[in-house]
Order: sequence, then structure tokens, then C-alpha cells
Amino acid sequence: MKGFKDFLMQGNLIELATAVILGTSFAAVVAAFTNILMSFIGFFGGVPDFSAFTPLGLPVGVFVNALIAFVIVGAVLYFGVIKPYTAMKEAADRRLKAETDAEAPAPTTDELLAEIRDLLKANNAH
Repeated sequence: MKGFKDFLMQGNLIELATAVILGTSFAAVVAAFTNILMSFIGFFGGVPDFSAFTPLGLPVGVFVNALIAFVIVGAVLYFGVIKPYTAMKEAADRRLKAETDAEAPAPTTDELLAEIRDLLKANNAH
């Protein structure tokens, strides 16, 4: 029983469960946004529902609807999640680098020459 409890309390399992729950909620938000966008497109060319499109008897329209929804979901994820996340991560990395650079000033020429002299002395002594 202890092993099962340890398995359930692992950080990875909790993080994965959280990601699945948030992903499911986010899918509902993106689906609603897709419906709004498709309705907006419908103002200009009628209702954009291609499910009845069946050239040569093949149900291609269902695929076209799914493809449009996929492109919209991809755009929402890219512009709403990936781009802002990348920008924030790059800004944080720049801040961290600036803080790190400020903490350790570069050695002066005299310090470098003294270090080289000491290394040469140590090598000649052996």
C-alpha cells in the first residue's frame, strides 16, 4: 500500500494530472473561440460549415471543418501561449544574465598578467 501511495504522490504524476485538467479546460475555451471566429467568417460568406461538401461521394467537408478548427487552435496556442511564454522566458534569461554579469566583474589586464606570471612560475618550479 505504501508503494501505491508513493506512486500517487510523485511530483510528475501530480503535474501531469494538472496539465490534463488545464488542457481540457483550455480546449473548451479554444472551441468557444473557434465557434465565435467561424461565426464571424460566416458574416462574409454564409455559415462556414463544409460538412455537406461531398465531391464524388467522399465526405471531404468534415475533414475541411476539422482542418479549419485545427488551424485556429494552432494559431490560438501559438499567439496566445507560445509567443508570450517565449518572450517572458527570454526577458527572464536576459535579466538573469545581467544580474550574473553585474556580480562578477571582468578581471583587469593587470590581474590577468599577474595570474599568467604566477602560472609560469609554478610551471618552472616543477
